[in-house]
Amino acid sequence: MSEKIISIESHHPMDIFGVNDQNLEIVRNAFPKLKIISRDNFIKAIGEESELAEFEHRFAFLLLHLDKFGKLTRDDIFQLLGNEPVPAPENPEELSDVLVHGKNGMLIRARTLNQRRLVKSIGDNDLVFAIGPAGTGKTYTAVALAVRALKNKEIQRIILTRPAVEAGESLGFLPGDLKEKLDPYLQPLYDALKDMLPPQKLLSYIEDGTIEIAPLAFMRGRTLNNAFAILDEAQNTTPLQLKMFLTRMGASAKFIVTGDITQIDLPKHQTSGLVHAQTILKNVPGIGFIYLDQQDIIRHKLVSRIIQAYSEIKGS
Repeated sequence: MSEKIISIESHHPMDIFGVNDQNLEIVRNAFPKLKIISRDNFIKAIGEESELAEFEHRFAFLLLHLDKFGKLTRDDIFQLLGNEPVPAPENPEELSDVLVHGKNGMLIRARTLNQRRLVKSIGDNDLVFAIGPAGTGKTYTAVALAVRALKNKEIQRIILTRPAVEAGESLGFLPGDLKEKLDPYLQPLYDALKDMLPPQKLLSYIEDGTIEIAPLAFMRGRTLNNAFAILDEAQNTTPLQLKMFLTRMGASAKFIVTGDITQIDLPKHQTSGLVHAQTILKNVPGIGFIYLDQQDIIRHKLVSRIIQAYSEIKGS
């Protein structure tokens, strides 16, 4: 048996171990073969050399994360210790790193096999369609990729857009000016960005136009150069609307189109642009299609069951 002692003198013990050693229990559970003892300014682990080496390697990630973000949450510890349940990829090339370090040290990354395929596809193609049911993380992953590209200075601005389809309510009867009427349609995009950027930084980006969130109609007649553009809820576009958006692509641009073809809110006689695009663009070089399914749902476990129940109803 061997032992490893790691100094934590530069940190407050509670920042690492948590209230009543709750964080420490996660660490202990992650290394059941080790005896782990905490003291005010060090942590000691006793066990086999191979286990101790892995423990030292993983614990270093915790300290680096705390140094960088000043905070260590339970979720951070699970992710950094490798305890997050993630389906095994078919081959090592499909593994991906963290996409974005979000607010409060949140680690935002592709968490399922098909989300990793989306990450890889946008690296291989300038235009990618991500199609799948609610809760599969297609929009969230797309926004994370856009924020990463912006932070890495691969693009100069982010354009996020949605069709403003009236879901049982008339925009004309809603209170407020045009922005106030349209913001509810665009709120999911704001929510994703709020996880990935500090509030003041996000506000600054929106004010100077680095990040633009607008309804699809506002895209007409523009050319989007050096931009990462995301069209969300594309199942509610007409073929002409989707064509209009796709032909906005300018130099050094990346486009992701997301949608759920089982949730089309268009009039019954109207063809969905997303359904139409699958037929005519499927084999065009430089365009990728990624399909997400129930295995990719990362919301509450009931979401997957609800989607399955509705899919079993004929004609739903």
